[in-house]
Amino acid sequence: MRRLRRIKILATLGPASSDSATIRKLFESGADVFRINMSHTPHEKMREFVATIRNIESNYGRPIGILVDLQGPKLRIGSFAEGAVQLNNGESFVLDADPAPGDVRRVHLPHPEVLSALRAGHALLLDDGKVRLVVEDAAPERVVTRVVVGGRMSDRKGVSLPDTDLPVSAMTAKDRADLEAALQAGVDWIALSFVQRPEDVTETKKLVRGRAAVMAKIEKPQAIDRLAEIIEVADALMVARGDLGVEMPVERVPGLQKQMTRMAKRAGKPVVVATQMLESMIQSPVPTRAEVSDVSTAVFEGADAVMLSAESAAGKFPVEAVATMNRIGEEVERDPTYRSVINSQRAEPEATAGDAIADAARQIAETLDLSAIVCWTDSGSTALRVARERPRSPVVAITPKIQTGRKISLVWGVHCVIAEDAHDLDDMVSRASRIAFRDGFARAGQRVIIVAGVPLGTPGATNMLRIAYVGAEDTHEI
Repeated sequence: MRRLRRIKILATLGPASSDSATIRKLFESGADVFRINMSHTPHEKMREFVATIRNIESNYGRPIGILVDLQGPKLRIGSFAEGAVQLNNGESFVLDADPAPGDVRRVHLPHPEVLSALRAGHALLLDDGKVRLVVEDAAPERVVTRVVVGGRMSDRKGVSLPDTDLPVSAMTAKDRADLEAALQAGVDWIALSFVQRPEDVTETKKLVRGRAAVMAKIEKPQAIDRLAEIIEVADALMVARGDLGVEMPVERVPGLQKQMTRMAKRAGKPVVVATQMLESMIQSPVPTRAEVSDVSTAVFEGADAVMLSAESAAGKFPVEAVATMNRIGEEVERDPTYRSVINSQRAEPEATAGDAIADAARQIAETLDLSAIVCWTDSGSTALRVARERPRSPVVAITPKIQTGRKISLVWGVHCVIAEDAHDLDDMVSRASRIAFRDGFARAGQRVIIVAGVPLGTPGATNMLRIAYVGAEDTHEI
């Protein structure tokens, strides 16, 4: 199951992909990591998904990552006496603490923390930005707004607040329950929704206690303002373009996507580009040319992964969507301009021994045209450092820990193998060469470079390089 592309594919599971046969087909078509959206998945179904994925993993002998996406705080207006109203441009409209059904003049906003945080001039976006209000007068229990962009408004529509820094946690009571259930099921990644500040991530990491990695979803303007701090504390980043495009001018999103991708890569943190990548494939077996170009942009940027949402969860063609994304990734990475674009984005290595070793491994591999960079890694940090360099040679990560393998299945270019830890340096070199041969990364007579930390099994101690020939003896079974 060696992939012929470096960028990874993250596929969301849902009604269209809930049976084991379809999930297996998604994996065979190219899915490297599966996403379970807790906005729509009860705990029992989540556990069923995890069991199915682990069974497929066992059958294929390849680590598969599982990401659970927490819902986060969902803000919604109350209901209307007649079910819906028409809001017209220029009219006044009130949001208040009164639970009585609303009308064309007012509606209940059942979030006292929002009423308290709103200020004159702040915008409110209703129903994914279809209706736009601007606050004219704000009080703790009553906010008077002016309708800037009108439209039909019905019960329980969502509210977005692009200008308001809410003094609330990114974790709701539902999220805490979902988080604990996901950790007990043994998932590998937790995606945290509606992050506003680095403290949101650190709060979640305290609850996780190292049992999974935490990915910060960037979908609010407040997170953009503190992006460097969020990247520092998060284990990975998701560019959640859907909500970001609601709360910010859509024309800013492509530039922000590039900025976030490059900042995360510079920090050595995986970055996922998500939302509406092949949206038309929810209904159509083929994507639009614009969608193909959109996915290609993320590949050219060197993102670690691209994500399918409704395309694989609820669309008519989930397997075709994954296969299409797989083909796009392979084709872009074969393009003659791809390597020059990737190289032009490379950042200087951090002033650490591990980053210097990873940079040196890439340079040596390119200078000597080595077949693969083989990393022995306990925690995954060695593989992350090497992948940060976006080397031309394939990256093979060998780890004794299945949890590490599942986590780094999300990382650009990393082919992970679960194997017993090396006993000594000779064993490390011998088995690295044999695994590179077995998995098709090197032929007899070719050379690989081996990166590891000595003493063996010491997390984060990347400090050794070794060039090795793949000999005839390495072509035998391990």
